[in-house]
Amino acid sequence: MKKSGYAEATVEGYGCKLKILSKLADLNSPDMVREAVALKKCSVAFKEALVNAYHHYVRVNGLVWTKPCYARQRGLPYVASAEQVNQIISRASRRYALVFSVLRDTGLRPVELSSLTLKNVDLLKGVVTVKSAKAGNPRALVLKPSTLAMLNEYVSRHGFSLDEQLFPSPSATRHAWERNRNDVARKLHQPELCRIRLYDLRHFFATMLYHRTKDILYVKEQLGHKRIENTLVYTHLVTWANEEYVCKAAKNAGEAAGLIEQGFNYVATAPEGYMLFKKPK
Repeated sequence: MKKSGYAEATVEGYGCKLKILSKLADLNSPDMVREAVALKKCSVAFKEALVNAYHHYVRVNGLVWTKPCYARQRGLPYVASAEQVNQIISRASRRYALVFSVLRDTGLRPVELSSLTLKNVDLLKGVVTVKSAKAGNPRALVLKPSTLAMLNEYVSRHGFSLDEQLFPSPSATRHAWERNRNDVARKLHQPELCRIRLYDLRHFFATMLYHRTKDILYVKEQLGHKRIENTLVYTHLVTWANEEYVCKAAKNAGEAAGLIEQGFNYVATAPEGYMLFKKPK
């Protein structure tokens, strides 16, 4: 698969699934594998993933089988609240608090994060440049000041070279997220936190970005999608309780235009003649 140009994360994922199958059946017996997948208690989506991994094994080893059809039903992504995300991040170790914060701020896929080096990061401006992991478009993403401060401290402490990868592998990051999330859920008596996956940080970023800008093309660009259909899912309406806003007033058309350029939305005109604007924090 590596020789065919598959990403390292894809190869690793298929390897893990083949390891699971090898414990259930003889991999050189397609009929046994088919039965094992059919009887395994798991989601349709995971069965589909197991079958896809085994299909590559069949092709490489010259076996013959008819690939069973397991079609997952695509639903809307789960979007955690800002409070939930920050609860989990704030209780992580110093290293993983940085890792999770970068994912929250940028919407990077874990595999994209793991490939970052100092060449991809502007430590003064807090801009991260990245090539998409799925043949999508490259993009430039901005870190929050607090995350940038953490990153600068992290780089200074470890003394990375320009070409050295800054962050852990996708599997290490995923395991760290699950351990930390489950620990926080238990300590806070909030079992609903356990449904938040590492990849949901990307959904959180995309939904918040669309909620703030109402610009689906901009969201598409920031996610690195090639097809707008993949981005349109984030146009579903999400209401956050206790949402906080930054509010400003404009005295004239020039000031109003400046606020609109900063992402503020017009609300109303006060009796005194001031135009009132707001945008989420």
